[in-house]
Amino acid sequence: MSNLFAAIPTGITAFIATNLDDIIILLLLFSQVNRGFQRRHVVVGQYLGFTSLVLMSMPGFVGGQLLPQTWIGMLGLVPIAIGVNRLLNRDQEEESDQDLTVAASSPFVSFLSPQVCSIAAITIANGGDNIGIYMPLFASCTVESLLVILSVFLSLVGVWCYAAYQLTRVPMIAETLTRYGNLLVPFVLIGLGVMILFESHTLEDQSLTVLTLIVSTVAMVTMNRKALLPQKN
Repeated sequence: MSNLFAAIPTGITAFIATNLDDIIILLLLFSQVNRGFQRRHVVVGQYLGFTSLVLMSMPGFVGGQLLPQTWIGMLGLVPIAIGVNRLLNRDQEEESDQDLTVAASSPFVSFLSPQVCSIAAITIANGGDNIGIYMPLFASCTVESLLVILSVFLSLVGVWCYAAYQLTRVPMIAETLTRYGNLLVPFVLIGLGVMILFESHTLEDQSLTVLTLIVSTVAMVTMNRKALLPQKN
């Protein structure tokens, strides 16, 4: 029973870590609501896109039933790597978010498909990190805790949509979230990865601890080199 209760804050943390930047996109989408583009298009499209991301992450749960729990914990390095990568390549992340918001406001996208499908496509395009976080998270879950986490996720999608719509009415809050939201995400991701490592007891195994340090060092060196490379115009 305690594990089921623990799944609630885990689900909340994972959702916030992977969807904090979505608030910015939802703010833009809700600000464009009119007679032809309604709030329900945004909400249904967001649910459709998010559900697709969850389904794409489910192979992690299947693998988690076949591998030892301590080895599954190694997947906690994935959100840590994503968080560190965001810290080292912050400018590129901001440019990526700008590209997505431009796509969301483009009439060409709306012309190609119905409004709901357009929103779903934007959600999926912005959800690469979601899959990287959810797969290791699902891999460490039991069936019961997975159901709890999925329930939390689906509830928070509605909360996210409601919050974004309300924020469009408060320009000062929207501006603050846009400015500082991306600074917060990397640290939440790193914290989530560390939590997965500890909950899976991976660091209690000396050989896995050494392997974790080696993989982390190699990843850090690789990402640091990437961050130092000159950007192409």
